[in-house]
Amino acid sequence: MNLFGKQGFSLVSGAVSYRLHLAGPVAASITALALTLAAPVVVTAESGLAPLVEARRDEAVSLAMDLFDYAELGYLETRSAERLAGYLEGNGFKVERSVAGIPTAFVASRGSGGPVIGILAEFDALPGLSQAPLPRRRPLVVDAPGHACGHHLFGTASATAGAAIAEWLESTGTPGTVRVYGTPAEEGGSGKVYMTRAGLFDDVDIVLHWHPSDRNIASPESSNGNKSGRFRFHGIAAHAAAAPERGRSALDAVEAMNYMTNLMREHMPSTARLHYVITDGGRAPNIVPETAEVYYYVRHPEPAMVAQLFERVVAAAEGAALGTGTRMQYEVMHGNFPLLRNDVLAGVMHEHLKRLGGVEYDEAEMEFATTIRKSMFGRLRPLEARNEIEPFEFNQKMGSTDVGDVSWIVPTAGFGTATWVPGTPAHSWQAVAAGGMSIGHKGMMLAARVLAETARDLYTDAELIARAKAEFEERRGPDFEYRPLLGDREPPLDYRK
Repeated sequence: MNLFGKQGFSLVSGAVSYRLHLAGPVAASITALALTLAAPVVVTAESGLAPLVEARRDEAVSLAMDLFDYAELGYLETRSAERLAGYLEGNGFKVERSVAGIPTAFVASRGSGGPVIGILAEFDALPGLSQAPLPRRRPLVVDAPGHACGHHLFGTASATAGAAIAEWLESTGTPGTVRVYGTPAEEGGSGKVYMTRAGLFDDVDIVLHWHPSDRNIASPESSNGNKSGRFRFHGIAAHAAAAPERGRSALDAVEAMNYMTNLMREHMPSTARLHYVITDGGRAPNIVPETAEVYYYVRHPEPAMVAQLFERVVAAAEGAALGTGTRMQYEVMHGNFPLLRNDVLAGVMHEHLKRLGGVEYDEAEMEFATTIRKSMFGRLRPLEARNEIEPFEFNQKMGSTDVGDVSWIVPTAGFGTATWVPGTPAHSWQAVAAGGMSIGHKGMMLAARVLAETARDLYTDAELIARAKAEFEERRGPDFEYRPLLGDREPPLDYRK
């Protein structure tokens, strides 16, 4: 089969799933189902959940590709959230929609009593990264969003695992509740922070999550905390040539602020990160800009340092306004705690990932991978990394995630599987391409199996949960009091509009 023609398609076990991308946003999906029905799955309390997950493969691929086609931005994921919630309702879950004041956030529950295991499900896309599932750059719709962080796979694997776990709990008479949390706007919107602030995780014993990646890894990890803000300056418009003395440039204020924050870099901890984009720089060169705006991110592994560095950025903005005769106002857009590591939970996930193995490529997938790697540069991970498991060792990530806030409320752990060709960076068109075909689907199903098997261990081993909670309390400390970095602001439902 030719993977590289006009139609993107994916090979899946027992089926060939075609995804035709027509002109504009319209897409038609044709699925050729397996010719033979799978044998009934025998379920016991001791048996693994992998067969129950695998039995849902065709449904999972269809669900993932629907989310891939929707590719909705943060807090605008109306169709994606409803598709996931509907799938879970069809599997016997009770779904509470529009939680925490967010129309696209939901909590789906099935089972009774404890322990309560939560599984996070993300589904937002990124702007401007539309891409067909092909190994060359070809947007489906120019400038449209795309799933460059693989959240269509993330949400699907979590929902699939949740459905398998719920069936296992009921079939075996095992006490416990499984919850799938539909968590919107991870990409800069901090959806989980508002859900955490609303107390939605307060009665949960353990939270599990995963993320698409170019490798298979379940090491304990932390991340950078993060706080962002939009700084808007208001000046006075005037003719830039005929009457410049009568104007006050808001763009001058932005540039003055950026100059001062760049001087800050020499006097910040080396582990800190500071980045910005000018989102409004004026309308025409011959008009003194009346308004201008710059959008800042501040990161550091410690929440207190994030808050301190952000206040220094605010001070720079205030100084810039004073020096340019303009007025400044700012809005905190989001804030995330760093991940609180949990080695006990990570160890369980690592053992299941090792037992289940990585991701194998068939001939067509190897051709896809070899071709797409020609578009990448720098030192690339070997293709063999797709079926290898990374060593179990602490990993300090430089990026940020709103999972961090959840991890300070309840013991939390996650892992990654090779849904992308090794060497693929996140937030790239190459990630979208692999996530839209069978390479991404294979990594997604591996993730669903690891989630399900980890949950089974937790439901059947109270001591395991107790050890995870003991580590959690020790790492968090006895005096911890949760105060969101984003304060008491309401969810910025229009931040992507």
